[in-house]
Amino acid sequence: MSATIIDGKAFAATVRAKVAEHVSRLKAEHGITPGLAVVLVGEDPASQVYVRNKGKQTVEVGMNSVEHKLDVDTSEADLLALVQQLNEDDSVHGILVQLPLPDHLDSDLVINSISPAKDVDGFHISNVGLLGTGQKSMVPCTPLGCLMMLRDHHGSLSGLNAVVVGRSNIVGKPMAQLLLGDSCTVTIAHSRTKDLEAVCRGADILVAAVGRPEMITGDMVKPGATVIDVGINRIQHPEIEGKTKLVGDCNYASCAEVAGAITPVPGGVGPMTIACLLANTVTASCRANNLNEPEGLTA
Repeated sequence: MSATIIDGKAFAATVRAKVAEHVSRLKAEHGITPGLAVVLVGEDPASQVYVRNKGKQTVEVGMNSVEHKLDVDTSEADLLALVQQLNEDDSVHGILVQLPLPDHLDSDLVINSISPAKDVDGFHISNVGLLGTGQKSMVPCTPLGCLMMLRDHHGSLSGLNAVVVGRSNIVGKPMAQLLLGDSCTVTIAHSRTKDLEAVCRGADILVAAVGRPEMITGDMVKPGATVIDVGINRIQHPEIEGKTKLVGDCNYASCAEVAGAITPVPGGVGPMTIACLLANTVTASCRANNLNEPEGLTA
């Protein structure tokens, strides 16, 4: 068996096109331009690249992009004051504080200072609670992207057995909640799970989000299952000395021989994260103005 490749890069382009279409309609019919504010503290290279990509894609879909770059030694009081200023700015519909923050800043305190309605990362404790109880919320971008791709591939997910390997607040737990919302039977597996291999082999949908390079191998995959690899890990290149390569949490070659469909790394889940951030910003702007939410861009 050779798995169907779920092309996240192409799917993300489709999502961005839908976002751009809805933004154009908001401008033309309501005079509203969705705005996304990104706050970056310090000079972490990976964060800088990520923020730059977010800003570029935000502008490309016709939204307003606002970036606040703060010194690494910015005080917690100053950061919280900026967040409050953005909370009160009606032209800003989405606020994202780039993680990780420097050690002297309390990430939970900062994230929970963002207005839940503008929390386009879906990390605020209120949004976590709303998602967990099946109510309307802002949904974390990476799990939302995974759900969109699964719906596109399967149509209905009702009744499928889903296993999520990983229990992080950012991916594992919200992913499980979203799959429950689509009527899957869901198991969350982790480092203490007994006979992890057998648990994974029972999955029609296997989501790997554990942060361990190539942990999931082909003998852990049910024949024909759909494998969503959330992991992005940089390892030593096996053939070129001094070079590194990106791999997922799945051993792609062995898993692709068994799975019915699989996301590659890179080019799978990754591109969907920013696309869903843009989708969440449009959704937030519609909710703020009591307008219909964009179809196909929410959970």
